[in-house]
Amino acid sequence: MKLRIGYELDYDFPQPTPLILMLNVHFSRFSDLETPDYMRIRPSVPVRAYRDGFGNWCTRLVAPQGRMRITADAVISDSGLPEAHDRSAGQVPVEDLPEEAIVFLLASRFCGSDRLLDLAWELFGTTPPGAPRVQAICDFVNQRIAFNYNDASVTRSASDAYAEGRGVCRDYAHLAIAFCRAMNIPARYCTCYLGDVGTPPPWPPGDFAASFEAYLEGGWQMFDPRNNVPRIGRVLIARGRDAADVAIATTFGPNTLTGFKVWTDEVVEV
Repeated sequence: MKLRIGYELDYDFPQPTPLILMLNVHFSRFSDLETPDYMRIRPSVPVRAYRDGFGNWCTRLVAPQGRMRITADAVISDSGLPEAHDRSAGQVPVEDLPEEAIVFLLASRFCGSDRLLDLAWELFGTTPPGAPRVQAICDFVNQRIAFNYNDASVTRSASDAYAEGRGVCRDYAHLAIAFCRAMNIPARYCTCYLGDVGTPPPWPPGDFAASFEAYLEGGWQMFDPRNNVPRIGRVLIARGRDAADVAIATTFGPNTLTGFKVWTDEVVEV
């Protein structure tokens, strides 16, 4: 199957403002692009690009004073199948983890696994290690947090999400990641496109989606505590320790987001 993916972000800047944008499809899916996801910026400004320490593609620019639109529209191929999971995968002992996975075992800004250590072992200490334990964490988080777009907060931590029992997809991911790390399972935060292919209507407005990957025997596996079922058509954008590492836009000055659209739509071929 093919998916049309893209976004349209409208900003108003009261003064010239530096930005870092993380909006391009992840390099692991680059070969699947049927048409490129070129970023278009109006008014046109010079841009620079680089890869961050996690391999994500980042774009730097200085927005002029006034209104600015950032948009992209692309087509990407996808298997059209639900995500594959190895639910029998075992847990890798800490001493046998590859060095690149260690950073995802440590506490981070929004995933304070050290603060949730005792609670995690109390809740999940008797679950089978490995994929069953990660799934038990996802099941718990899915029930613990009530989803509501109006409850979005850029400062809510995993501990806050547990205490408040509310939030959006990033809060589900943060809490699950923190629990996994507390149980010695490396976990990394993922920002993705995720549409509604294979799900019944009514469908919510388009948005970017947060999920996470856990390192188990056989490698990294995707988990989604918000939806808690394998989905069709997830397209990875960026990975990091938590949402602070993979913000779609980091602005270094005052601004107002005046418009926000995201689409992940199946292309019906005739």
